[in-house]
Amino acid sequence: MTVKKGLSKEITPQSEDFSRWYIDTIRKADLMDYTPVRGCIVFKPDGYELWERIQQAMDKRFKATGHRNAYFPMLIPESFFEKEKEHVEGFSPELPWVTEAAGEKLEEKLALRPTSETMIGHMYSQWIQSYRDLPVLINQWANVFRWEKRTLPFLRTSEFLWQEGHTAHANEDEARHETLQMLEIYREVIEQELAIPVWMGQKTPSEKFAGAVDTYSVEAMMKDGKAVQAGTSHYLGDNFAKGFDIKFLDRDNKLKFVHTTSWGTSTRLIGSMIMVHGDDKGLVLPPRVAPTQVIIIPIGSGKKRELVINRVDSLVTELKREELRVKIDTRDETPGWKFNEWEMRGVPIRIEIGPRDLENNQVIIARRDTGEKLTVSIEHLAETVKSLLDEIQTNMYHKALQFKSSNSHVHINTLDELKKHIMKSEQDQVSAGWVLAGWCGNEACEAKVKEETSFTSRNIPFEPPLKKETCITCGQKAKHTVWFSRAY
Repeated sequence: MTVKKGLSKEITPQSEDFSRWYIDTIRKADLMDYTPVRGCIVFKPDGYELWERIQQAMDKRFKATGHRNAYFPMLIPESFFEKEKEHVEGFSPELPWVTEAAGEKLEEKLALRPTSETMIGHMYSQWIQSYRDLPVLINQWANVFRWEKRTLPFLRTSEFLWQEGHTAHANEDEARHETLQMLEIYREVIEQELAIPVWMGQKTPSEKFAGAVDTYSVEAMMKDGKAVQAGTSHYLGDNFAKGFDIKFLDRDNKLKFVHTTSWGTSTRLIGSMIMVHGDDKGLVLPPRVAPTQVIIIPIGSGKKRELVINRVDSLVTELKREELRVKIDTRDETPGWKFNEWEMRGVPIRIEIGPRDLENNQVIIARRDTGEKLTVSIEHLAETVKSLLDEIQTNMYHKALQFKSSNSHVHINTLDELKKHIMKSEQDQVSAGWVLAGWCGNEACEAKVKEETSFTSRNIPFEPPLKKETCITCGQKAKHTVWFSRAY
């Protein structure tokens, strides 16, 4: 027996195999496709529109805080990486190199950018001469390359899309303010637009960005309990300024090095959104970023169907007037097939209208987030739909927040307790979630947690739900309270 393409019954249940569910979902929803180049994907229109809406949400906030967009070359000379040793050591295993062009060997190898601190540092050294040139607040929307051994579409690919902000400041206070300001913007976009709750905090030294003084992150919990680093912001001090000789003449007429920052988010936000909200039927998309917010399905046959479609056309005009993203499905398939198809694609609201509904001046609305069906007067349709979309957005956030809370464990205090917790979770076939633990600050203790449990430190939260007193590994007094979990 053949199953019609697009039906959600083709999707592996999350409880059976979460990774397989994820791949099934993004393929069936037509968000992406694989290419002949390992680790590189095609963003199909719906997948790319998700990124466009994330871009728009970020970009307006960047510009409101004084940042402007620019573009820098993809190819970076090998010598640039040598100027900041810690940076090149952090990225060298992932760097793809261009060694030939036009049939000739290049005098100097060129890396496909893994990130742009080196190129931008070089350019800033040409542009910045005086305190009058500061601050420099630039963002770049671009692609980057990191040759990954294990790939997963959207979450970890060899080429991915992102934004990277790079700023230069006269002093440490300004640069640190910038670093945390951008982290807050990430939190706002991820929570308000993508309906994903996050923990804000500082990375441990072993997990910080190569070459940074301090790295901060927003971390999100997926439905399988694993973590995704959803965005990072780095205070770079004057490390890159010294490497690239970025100096300025201060007001006191002294030559000083600038203080720089960098910060970035990527298309892994798409994968995170899917993993946080999706269910066994497929995608569940937050209304604010969904490519299609409302799908209308006319029901009926013959002349009655024509009457329904004529009425639907006027409803679409009315809804679009309210700047809602609406589509009509008039394909020659059964209503049930269409219901499954659009549920699988995650469209927040489905409107059903047939001849009897037309007679009663009403439509049936189905919510993707809860499955609830409502009978709504056509007269107030636009108003009702707008209100429901807001309600769905809020409900999705609170549902994800509840899941995050239920799978965050704050009363595990020793490594043995963590091991028992993981073992019991595996026996019960449930997620081990995240664990809040004390850490003495010794990297050996942090490394031992990873070695024995595969749990890595996510961040030191700014506002932990509980302050831990002892180190999870050695039992000594804790200097920090840290979230640990398995991660993508």
